[in-house]
Amino acid sequence: MFQVADPIIRLMGLDKAFGSQAVLKGVNLDIERGKITTIIGGSGSGKSVLVKHIIGLLKPDAGQILYEGTDMVSLRPRALSEIRRNFGMLFQHSALFDSMDVEQNIAFPLEEHTKKSRREILSIVKEKLSLLELEGIERKTPSELSGGMRKRVALARAIVLNPQVIIYDEPTTGLDPIMTYNVDQMIKGAQEKLKVTSIVISHDMASTFRISDYIAMLYEGRIIEFGPPDAILSSNKEEVQRFLAASSLPPRAIVASGGEV
Repeated sequence: MFQVADPIIRLMGLDKAFGSQAVLKGVNLDIERGKITTIIGGSGSGKSVLVKHIIGLLKPDAGQILYEGTDMVSLRPRALSEIRRNFGMLFQHSALFDSMDVEQNIAFPLEEHTKKSRREILSIVKEKLSLLELEGIERKTPSELSGGMRKRVALARAIVLNPQVIIYDEPTTGLDPIMTYNVDQMIKGAQEKLKVTSIVISHDMASTFRISDYIAMLYEGRIIEFGPPDAILSSNKEEVQRFLAASSLPPRAIVASGGEV
């Protein structure tokens, strides 16, 4: 399988079962530092369970999760909590607090996890809003924002603790093609501006081939293919080609047009 040059995260032999149902079966995957890696796979393939392991919400039955060489599986709760501050998460439906305005939503992780003064917190919030071109919406509530704007506010909250890794859970689900393209540009822009490592969980093939440096396909609890987009397209594995053929937009058309649709 394809080897990356500088992995920031290494998953080694991950097994996870819930009762008699085996969900992850010896997952091996390296996440390249500073790049966008997208994990694809059908419903029930184990993508969400895999993400929960990466951010330390679940522990595997067997295997290792190395972050910068440290095995997260073996850490005590306090040490694991410290490691998890290196991860930011953007959830599928943004998961903003409806009862809070934009400023309060973004400030929340700083209030929960740091001892910074109110002045310091507001300064950091202002910086993140400016970075994502969100100035002037501090007092708006999530219900007053468009879907794309909510995604950007959720990203501002995800990066407020300056994580090294940002995880996007199905970021384009339910969005129209134009808004999907805008979210893709947001993900690429964040990676370039912040120099972060990005992990994207997606079933949207147009989006996947537009943004990814590497793609991993999870099938029946195993990574069956991994590499740059052209390697996925040329895979000789039947399961991969069947999954690509079932997508609504042929990936070859995306690659041929340089990633634009």
